[in-house]
Amino acid sequence: MPTWLIVVIVVVAVVVIAAVAWLVLQETQRKRLQRKFGPEYNRAVEENESPRAAQRDLADRERRHRELDIHPLSPSTRERYAQRWALIQEKFVDQPAGAVDEADEVLVSLMAERGYPTEGYDQQLSDLSVRHSSTLKHYRAAHDTHTRHAETALSTEELRDAMVHYRTVFEDLLTDGADRPHGTDREQAAVRGGNRHEGGNERSTDERNGGR
Repeated sequence: MPTWLIVVIVVVAVVVIAAVAWLVLQETQRKRLQRKFGPEYNRAVEENESPRAAQRDLADRERRHRELDIHPLSPSTRERYAQRWALIQEKFVDQPAGAVDEADEVLVSLMAERGYPTEGYDQQLSDLSVRHSSTLKHYRAAHDTHTRHAETALSTEELRDAMVHYRTVFEDLLTDGADRPHGTDREQAAVRGGNRHEGGNERSTDERNGGR
């Protein structure tokens, strides 16, 4: 066999091996990002021009997140925020719109307390997606209601749903996803109307207090 042919075969083999290794690496990266970001991965694919662009976007989020000084709260700080939230929920009974405003404010304050930059809503979503992707749909829903209410008055029912969404995100940030109260599943059911009493408009005390 001529030497040149051997060289060609070796070069082709190296190229094929490199291509296969690259494809395996890309697939491994895709699966890792899908596991880590969950529904946010699919959203990123929809918002970017291609899956590869989405993966670059998510990888950039991870790099930015590593540069942030994210830290857990001290027990006293957690208790202070928990008490503040309890007061907001009590306020919801008589001032639902004001309570929703305060819920949005305390959530942003909690982000800052944890070390997240809060310069803009879109950036908040991007930064939170790295460790709190499972609750971003709740933040989007609550923020959307809060924004719409600033433009036109919404019903108490819609504001109550916003409070439930805000609380889900609040608890996730407060505990960093650990030791979340058992009431969270019930609160999410409340958004779907699962906690209503059969056959009437009467609501539980929890629902009247904005998902408490």
